[in-house]
Amino acid sequence: MDNSANISDLQSLITKMKSAVAPLRDILNGLHAKYSAVQEGAVATYIPELAKADPNWFAISIVSVDGQVVEVGNHQQLFSIQSVSKPFVFGMALEDHGREHVLTKVSVEPTGEAFNSIVLDERSNRPFNPLVNSGAIATADLVEGRDFPQRVTRLLEMFSRFAGRSVHIDNTVFLSERATGHRNRAMAHLMLNFGMVRDRVEETLELYFQQCSVLVNCHDLAVMGATLANGGVNPFTKERALKAEYVKDLLSIMLSCGMYDYAGEWAYRVGIPAKSGVSGGIVAVVPGKFGIGIFSPLLDPRGNSVRGVRVCQELSQRFGLHAFEAGFTGRTLQDELARK
Repeated sequence: MDNSANISDLQSLITKMKSAVAPLRDILNGLHAKYSAVQEGAVATYIPELAKADPNWFAISIVSVDGQVVEVGNHQQLFSIQSVSKPFVFGMALEDHGREHVLTKVSVEPTGEAFNSIVLDERSNRPFNPLVNSGAIATADLVEGRDFPQRVTRLLEMFSRFAGRSVHIDNTVFLSERATGHRNRAMAHLMLNFGMVRDRVEETLELYFQQCSVLVNCHDLAVMGATLANGGVNPFTKERALKAEYVKDLLSIMLSCGMYDYAGEWAYRVGIPAKSGVSGGIVAVVPGKFGIGIFSPLLDPRGNSVRGVRVCQELSQRFGLHAFEAGFTGRTLQDELARK
């Protein structure tokens, strides 16, 4: 059975979710129960507000491009978006300036380094990609507006279009980010030295800290993923959140760089575009089909949600979601349902 058939199996289950028997919900409940027992990892503490997260929070959401929803666990629990914001702000930079100009400020290469490493490409002096902190600061600098309040407003409007609802900044998280953001300031000033950011460094850092402090829940992440899967159009509001020509830019960089210094193994084992954040969120995308949101604050040493990675690995293996799957031979959804 080929990959498209397996994805179609999952898609067909999503469309049946409103019936009396919801097989996909049963499957997600099983995954939730299985991985709730995993207690590996630790809640992020380098930003004090993140240390307050309950390690037992855990949610899985799937939203299809036609607006079907199935989700389990704490899917309405709010948390700060953190690095999951980065590909979406990259999209704003592309819309404001176009590919060629953005590429003069930030590259698109995986680094193999930690997300907060103070390192630039020694040949071009650019940050390696928009999904590490240095690259995200460079793309935040590219967000335009007549003044700082308008830049913040545009940022929030963009996230709201993707999520399909108004989103807000958690000021407590923002202040915590600002108080502890010394490495990020070092990166920004290093990039200023090489002309990768403009001389409004403190303003851009404020924007970056606020970007990371936007409050979302697991359902929002799945909707944001579904919006990318749907070519940049929100499946609920039908509003375009990103120009269609730039969707592939975001998905490409998410596949190659989205999971910190685990990105290569993620592409090998899971094989779908995704982005994680240190609050425990993961957004993943199966283009043309659906978005996946997962939230669990227990992180591995790289900063990825331990439970989130394992859920995505199992979903990819069970349903043949890998982008390069050619001859899936594992258990299909029909096999799972036959065991009920």
